[in-house]
Amino acid sequence: MSVANAEAMRAITAKAPSELGEAPWLKKRQVRTTLRLARHSALTHVMRRMNNHFDSDAAAFGAKGALLGLDHGEKTIGIAVCDPERRVAAPVETIRRKKFTVDANALSAIANERAIVGVILGLPLNMDGSEGPRAQSVRAFARNLKTVLPLPVAFWDERLSTAAMERDSIAMGDSRARRAEKIDERAATFILQGAIDRLRNGR
Repeated sequence: MSVANAEAMRAITAKAPSELGEAPWLKKRQVRTTLRLARHSALTHVMRRMNNHFDSDAAAFGAKGALLGLDHGEKTIGIAVCDPERRVAAPVETIRRKKFTVDANALSAIANERAIVGVILGLPLNMDGSEGPRAQSVRAFARNLKTVLPLPVAFWDERLSTAAMERDSIAMGDSRARRAEKIDERAATFILQGAIDRLRNGR
């Protein structure tokens, strides 16, 4: 339970029965409602903070130029790019992770070939907006990547991106093997499109 939820629970359970009504079901309903509101408020705060960080980091990209979108997984890295006007993101490929230097050099080659000016890296937050080991691993990867590919990096909330791409692939009739082959680069495309939409319209 998050700090906000715990505080909300203590506030409700501390109230006298006369304040909540004598019926137990009324008290339970009040608790559930308060917890829902607390969760919503906490998530809204997390999203606002994440967007503020993104806007600050993305300012280093400049007004135009192609961006690289990355979905960093445990075994693969999905790659996408957008046009210099930042209107449409498109999948490029999925690379199977090897050693960091090999992976970084592959990304650097793509960035140089496509005149990339910045990197959007999906950040796998927990559903409550907190950062777990996977998010910390992505941040460490970003720090190391800058030693090989010295471009500005901005993080984009990638929650549900893979699930969204899985649903789209099923809707398009892709086979299970095809979905497995393309899911990461499509997730990278989903991440990058969300980011450039904010850059173009959402600030």
